[in-house]
Amino acid sequence: MTYQPGDRVTLQHTTDPHTLLRPGDEGTVRRYDLQSQVLDVAWDSGSRLSLLLAEGDRVLPATVTADGWQRALDALRAAGAAAGRDAAGWWAQHSLGGRARGDVTAVARQVLRGVEDVDPAVLGELPTAEPYHLAEDADRYAEHAPPDAPPWEQLTARQCDQARWAWCDGYDDAANAEAARQCRMLLHPDGDDRDLTHVHPDRVRLGGPGVFAGDWAWQPNADGQMRIPVGFVGTLVDRWNGWAVFTCTRDVAEAIVADQQAVRDCFRQSLAEAGCPEVDLDRRTDQSVGRMFFDGDVIVADETPVQDDPEAIERIGPDAEGRYIVMGRSWTWIPGDPYDCDRIAGTLPAPPVDAEQGLRGKDVTDG
Repeated sequence: MTYQPGDRVTLQHTTDPHTLLRPGDEGTVRRYDLQSQVLDVAWDSGSRLSLLLAEGDRVLPATVTADGWQRALDALRAAGAAAGRDAAGWWAQHSLGGRARGDVTAVARQVLRGVEDVDPAVLGELPTAEPYHLAEDADRYAEHAPPDAPPWEQLTARQCDQARWAWCDGYDDAANAEAARQCRMLLHPDGDDRDLTHVHPDRVRLGGPGVFAGDWAWQPNADGQMRIPVGFVGTLVDRWNGWAVFTCTRDVAEAIVADQQAVRDCFRQSLAEAGCPEVDLDRRTDQSVGRMFFDGDVIVADETPVQDDPEAIERIGPDAEGRYIVMGRSWTWIPGDPYDCDRIAGTLPAPPVDAEQGLRGKDVTDG
């Protein structure tokens, strides 16, 4: 047999006792001396060991080009990913869906934290590929490898391992991602399945997005869990005595005004149920919860009865971009977890392309 420069070969055996090359290693032929049967190979591992074919060294033609083999691995990884997503869907039905028992929101939170932290205890409870069912490898390969891929029987031991792990890695990565997506949909009030870790309270930075609520907003729901009825999407622009100051769009500002009115209505109703005379309801409500309304494009926050101060009126206009700072440096706003909110006012931005982007803003001292 002859070899030409550029041919791909796979090591089958070498008599050299000192080389680090192993059967299955591949390389590219540099030259071949037919008379002496010396084969010079540039091995993929970096070795430049020449093979003495006349003395028992043996190679086989590589069964597939590097690009072709990568296509085969990509196809196996994609097939594993499809199987992993399906498995995670079944997991979600039993752990989060109609077949689940107990507090599924607690399960979803634990899984999200575990996937983000790569916690083995959590990942071990999610669907996982079994890499040691060797009898399945050939069947998977035959089903999913491209038509031009070499037969399973012609693969080297190294290629068999690569094929096995491509499928398993695709399965595990997709199963974890799909399980996390199912958890996000369960926890988000609108079923948003996007990764929202970039707006987690611990990652909100100056100039970055967040979901904000008053520190007074927490309320128990029907199950006794403490929840935030509504969170407001905005951009953090300052901190004041430890509290958040954020800007928001007109739609979000309107939601804040509406929420304040809902608080007033709820307080007034509680007074009525407690037996407060009708003629006193408005006065006592005004003394306890400030009025807030729009006057054109300006928000009017009237707390004169609350503070017993005729000058306790704040007029909040939009900035040049039409955004509002609603009661910044007056109310005690905090960044909240979107998954703690029953409703979110405003549109949450997509996660940054750079996963680290959400961590780049700088902190400022309170003041």
